[in-house]
Amino acid sequence: MSDKSIAVKMRDVSKSFGPVMANDKVWLDIYRGEILALLGENGSGKTTLMNILSGIYTPDEGHIYINDEEVTIRSPKEAFEYGIGMIHQHYKLVEVLTAAENIILGVKQPGRLDIASVCEKTRKLCEEYGFELDPMQKVYDMSVSQKQTVEILKALYRGADILILDEPTAVLTPQETEKLFAILRNMRDSGKAVVIITHKMNEVEELSDRVAILRQGRFVGDMPTNMTNAQEMTNMLVGHPVSLSIERPDPVDPKPRIEVKGLTVRNEEGVLKLDDVSFTAYSGEILGIAGISGSGQKELLESIAGLQPTESGSVTYIQDDGSREELIGKDPLTISNLGVTLSFVPEDRLGMGLVGNMDISANMMLRSFRAGRSAFLNRKDPRRLAEKVVEDLEVVTPGIGTPVRKLSGGNIQKILVGREISSSPKVLLTAYAVRGLDTNSSYTIYDLINKQKQNGVAVVYVGEDLDVLLELSDRILVLCDGKVSGIVDGRKAEKNRIGMMMTKLGGEE
Repeated sequence: MSDKSIAVKMRDVSKSFGPVMANDKVWLDIYRGEILALLGENGSGKTTLMNILSGIYTPDEGHIYINDEEVTIRSPKEAFEYGIGMIHQHYKLVEVLTAAENIILGVKQPGRLDIASVCEKTRKLCEEYGFELDPMQKVYDMSVSQKQTVEILKALYRGADILILDEPTAVLTPQETEKLFAILRNMRDSGKAVVIITHKMNEVEELSDRVAILRQGRFVGDMPTNMTNAQEMTNMLVGHPVSLSIERPDPVDPKPRIEVKGLTVRNEEGVLKLDDVSFTAYSGEILGIAGISGSGQKELLESIAGLQPTESGSVTYIQDDGSREELIGKDPLTISNLGVTLSFVPEDRLGMGLVGNMDISANMMLRSFRAGRSAFLNRKDPRRLAEKVVEDLEVVTPGIGTPVRKLSGGNIQKILVGREISSSPKVLLTAYAVRGLDTNSSYTIYDLINKQKQNGVAVVYVGEDLDVLLELSDRILVLCDGKVSGIVDGRKAEKNRIGMMMTKLGGEE
């Protein structure tokens, strides 16, 4: 690294939240002209460390040097003064404003605001790094990847030359991911320092020049990416060897379990979210659902679970004896009382899945109140179930009496997935079951989902990582703007083909 200058040095940086030590005397170097991948399991302190660098948190102790000069960063505004910009997973944009208006928002300028010059400067940045964006387009008209472009341009406009991106590809198609990677390489080649926080090992290998690994808040090492591989990195993350293969057993005696015909759904504003959707989910198989974020995945699962009003169409549950029950018009409790055991891991964890102020064991009871006496496998009481989920999924928590809202996002996720799977469902609907989970935890969940399939459960798996969908699913249904653009064989499907189906209608049945 001698030919590259160090942009940032972090020395002995520590940060705790109550009894939880998020960062423990971390050393980290960030170089100009390099893409650094920052890796770590959930709760390893990656995002906390970068939030310290970008001025969101103040460290309890330690030193930060920018260009070899010690600095104190007390706010994101101060971070920008040192050329540091962070692009978070959840974008902070004003939907009714244009791209240019969002980019200039909060920037002090002499005289009156000249939006034409903002547009001109934005276009020059687009040209320089390879972005495609109309500065006058309203944010509410943009795709997820265009919104991300606005966030990156906001940072560049403010003069950032140290860019931090937290899970930047989480909601992008393969084609959008390739475009983003090309832009990040252009930034690196122009001498900028780029840090990405990601869980996707294939992206780390493809994009980064160097990897740095955190484990339980401590820095455990860094190395050039071309000197390591996914298996070695995962072993370092976890501290012991981990298997990185997703099993795909053959479907188990598949029979039609859920039949969806002509399902049409509008949201509260009257916007069409599902348009004439039809498919059959079989017992003993995993049906993957692929689509750009907001293509109707959430509404589809909620319609089946009785949580979403529908405009037309039918959702039929087929019992073991072949008898049929129409689910449209029934609430979740009625559906449950029919003997239809739907298990649902929603997109909005704390909004719909768990109650933040209740502790872990009380959250286990939420399902038992609703589902009656067949609530849990072997009728475990909620406390024992909580202990089992915490142990099996390695939930990091001071104890099962801890309020759920005090846990990290990844640990909240494990509790929700563990609870839903433990309820012995006949149909398991999962939305983004591993979103925000580290590699080791994700593979534990894939294993649990496969066990459900082998038990004869019909699994409907909405995922955002196409590599995983292609490895896990028996069939993949592709949604585009609320329509089915095709159903493909998971064993034969190609990633780029699915990416194309996600962005334009017209596929293969």
